[in-house]
Amino acid sequence: MSAKRAADSARGGKRGAVREPTPSYEGLPAFWEASATPERDTPLLLDTHVWLWTLDGTVGSLSDPAKHLIGQAAGNRSLYVSDFSFWEVAMLVANGRLELSGDVGVWLERAAEAPGLLAVPVTRTVLVQSTRLTGEPHGDPADRILLAHAQSLGASLLTCDRGIVGYARRTPGIPVCDGRG
Repeated sequence: MSAKRAADSARGGKRGAVREPTPSYEGLPAFWEASATPERDTPLLLDTHVWLWTLDGTVGSLSDPAKHLIGQAAGNRSLYVSDFSFWEVAMLVANGRLELSGDVGVWLERAAEAPGLLAVPVTRTVLVQSTRLTGEPHGDPADRILLAHAQSLGASLLTCDRGIVGYARRTPGIPVCDGRG
C-alpha cells in the first residue's frame, strides 16, 4: 500500500471525500417580529448597528419590545455579539463612516466588557456556511456572516436592516428578529 493510500485509509475515507455539514439551526424557529413577541425567551445575536445603538444608548429604529428582548437576553446570558462585528466597526471607523469617542481598539475592548453581552468567535464553519445560505440572501458579506453565525449559535439575528428582514421573510429557516418599531 502506498503512503498516500495508507494516509487516506487512516483518515477513514477516500482521498478527497468531504462530508456535507448539517446546519445546526435546522428545525428551530425562523423569522419573527419583536413587536409581536416581546416576551419571547430566545438567544439573540445583535446585528452590528443594533450593538452600537445598545452601547451608546441611542435608539435608532429599535422598537421598545426589541429593547425589552435585549434586556431579557442579557439577563439570561443569551445576548451575543459576533467577533465579526468588531471587525465591521473597525472598518467603518477606518473608512470614515463611523466616529467613536476615542481610539477604536480601546473602544472595542471596553465594548467587549459590556454587562450581559457575550462576544463569540467566528469559526471557519460559520464563514463557509455564509456562502451556503438558502434563497437569495443580501449581497453584503458581513450580513451573510452574521446570518450564518446566528444559525450556528441557535440564536436569532436581531436587526433593523430592511434587506436582511426582507430576505428572512422570503426564506424559511432564516433566524431573524425584526427589531424595528
